[in-house]
Amino acid sequence: MKTIQEAVETTIRKTPFIEEALNEKLINVSSLARVILPEVAQQLKKEVKVGAVMMAINRLSPVNELRIRKNIKKLALNLGDVIVRSDLCDFTFKNTPTLFKRIAKILDKASENNDLFLTISQGIFETNIVASIILQPFIVEIFEEENLINNVTDLASITIKLPKENLEQSGIYYFILKQFAWANIAVQEVISTTHEMTIVVKESDVNETFGILMDLKLN
Repeated sequence: MKTIQEAVETTIRKTPFIEEALNEKLINVSSLARVILPEVAQQLKKEVKVGAVMMAINRLSPVNELRIRKNIKKLALNLGDVIVRSDLCDFTFKNTPTLFKRIAKILDKASENNDLFLTISQGIFETNIVASIILQPFIVEIFEEENLINNVTDLASITIKLPKENLEQSGIYYFILKQFAWANIAVQEVISTTHEMTIVVKESDVNETFGILMDLKLN
């Protein structure tokens, strides 16, 4: 049977922001205990006192979390080049049998100029295209008969070269994206390969986004 300690740990681990703020002593334990009390009681299927939840919170060990943060921080210091591209547009289309044939056409068009930015991410139900704004009229023309779900312009991308060790360390994407959440920066798209991570944001947010990433490398 699950203990109060286990129920409290399960509840808090589901919200990393709370866990970090708790470790930094930015959260009042008594207030937190009252907030999570209903969920803890639901897990245990019995009434639980606030005092017991507070004791369980105070017993939480930050050792594992601190170890992960230390390893991630070390990886962050080894981040490679940060490359910024502006004047981008973003299209999302519903997947159809004809869509993939049209993707081949836009790839062929983009191959005429090596300086153009183009990424295509195929999901189960939809496909996303982020491209240089110069390709926008061609995308509109080529995909005219497709089902357009979303279209955004005035975007910029920041590509980060990740160290090889990122494959072995959990939390590296969370560590990076968390910084933008704290800064209230809305990430439009996240595109990744094995050793690259590209973040697409509004052009109005690109300077702050770049500054955050440089702080990760330097601090």
